[in-house]
Amino acid sequence: MKNRVNVYNTLNQQKEELVPLQDGRISMYVCGITAYDHAHIGHARAAVIFDVIYRYLKYRGYQVTYVRNFTDVDDKIIKRSNEEGTSSAEIAARYITSYREDMKALGVVPPDHEPLATQHISDMIDVIQALIERGHAYIADGDVYFEVATFPEYGKLSKKNIEEQLAGARVETDDRKKDPRDFALWKKAKPQEPSWPSPWGDGRPGWHIECTAMSQKYIGETIDIHGGGRDLIFPHHENEIAQAEAASGKSFVRYWLHNGFVNINHEKMSKSLGNFFTIKEILRQYHPEVIRLFLLSHHYRSPVDFSPESMQEAEAGLERMYTTVSEIEKISGTKEYPPVEESRLDPAGQEVYREVEALLGKFEAAMDEDFNTAISIGHIFHAVRALNKYLPGLTSKCSEPVCALLAYARTVFSRIGDMLGILQVSPADYLEMVRNRRLSELDITLEEIERLVQERNQARRDKDWARSDAIRQDLLAKGILLEDGRGTTVWKIK
Repeated sequence: MKNRVNVYNTLNQQKEELVPLQDGRISMYVCGITAYDHAHIGHARAAVIFDVIYRYLKYRGYQVTYVRNFTDVDDKIIKRSNEEGTSSAEIAARYITSYREDMKALGVVPPDHEPLATQHISDMIDVIQALIERGHAYIADGDVYFEVATFPEYGKLSKKNIEEQLAGARVETDDRKKDPRDFALWKKAKPQEPSWPSPWGDGRPGWHIECTAMSQKYIGETIDIHGGGRDLIFPHHENEIAQAEAASGKSFVRYWLHNGFVNINHEKMSKSLGNFFTIKEILRQYHPEVIRLFLLSHHYRSPVDFSPESMQEAEAGLERMYTTVSEIEKISGTKEYPPVEESRLDPAGQEVYREVEALLGKFEAAMDEDFNTAISIGHIFHAVRALNKYLPGLTSKCSEPVCALLAYARTVFSRIGDMLGILQVSPADYLEMVRNRRLSELDITLEEIERLVQERNQARRDKDWARSDAIRQDLLAKGILLEDGRGTTVWKIK
């Protein structure tokens, strides 16, 4: 590895150098969805963030094993299946398919493994049996509970004391429990619920045990990185630690990474508040890369506010990037050129070259500090501004040194785009899509615009300045801005 990567470890509440258990290899487990409904913008944030972390670690040369699970048996799934009069398996399959469609649309790279809880019941039973044998779990009338008091380090991730743990457990009173904090590892079968055989009778697993069992199955007893949203720290991740370490006697996770919440117009996202947005709903309004740029424009640990204004800002930012790459391609094409010879560039070109040359290093430095995509994206826009000052002074056919510079800039943008999952489509196609969408919102057609531009060009050739100005003002009133230059007129939507 060229430089060290530092990550903020929730467990120790500080940045630490990422030193994997095996040199050159990193294991990463991220909690996936409970498949009872369409995924929302909060799910998108976690998916996109850990997608970029996965991409960046691979870019850094690590061999990464990435596991993200699906919970396909759970109280919420059963409730929905009863409401719809169908099976839990059908509900789970429907929303797993929906989630995978959303991830594909968002450009999220599939993890190496996407295990389903119901495919690993026997693995969960093995872990529960080990906990019983080690004195960390007990059977109560067909249910099996983890005995929190047997694990003195309980609370080390969330930093909650016993009173806070009791307040945060949010569980119904159960006289069979030895301690209100004890949590279910196995639930006794109930009528009209899915169940599996076990040494303690038919039943189904508790929610927390599945991640412990599946991470051990695909990674081992110790994980390098375990991720998820902040809402999972307690009790889910706290319980995972207790189960895993009590069963194996080994450290469960080396680095805990948690992403911040998504708020809606400065309010917590909630179905009861009517400010709950699914990924599918948002994709109908915004290009997937706009969503990615919005989510990545903030540090992953910080809260992010989803609003029309923030999305418009991301949309404008992505358009600036694509416009710059489009201008580069118009001037230099898309073919490869020899390496840049700085001495053959004029002072302005040399300045831009140094800016572009430094971009990748600045990007890496920011990402190496706890995957700071917010600062990384800021460096991209700085380079975009430098290029946008330089490009208008070039002719449509550049010299070889200048073409080499522009090709180099295009390559750097492409490499960074690959890590962030943006700039993945043709600039011409993206900008045409943006233009067509905006045109559909205006009271004028593409044919009308082009007819009026031609008519104005003729008026200018005839030196009919009054007619020329009148057409300009007419188009401007309809949201179309004309720009004259180098013997031609181009138009854009205001």
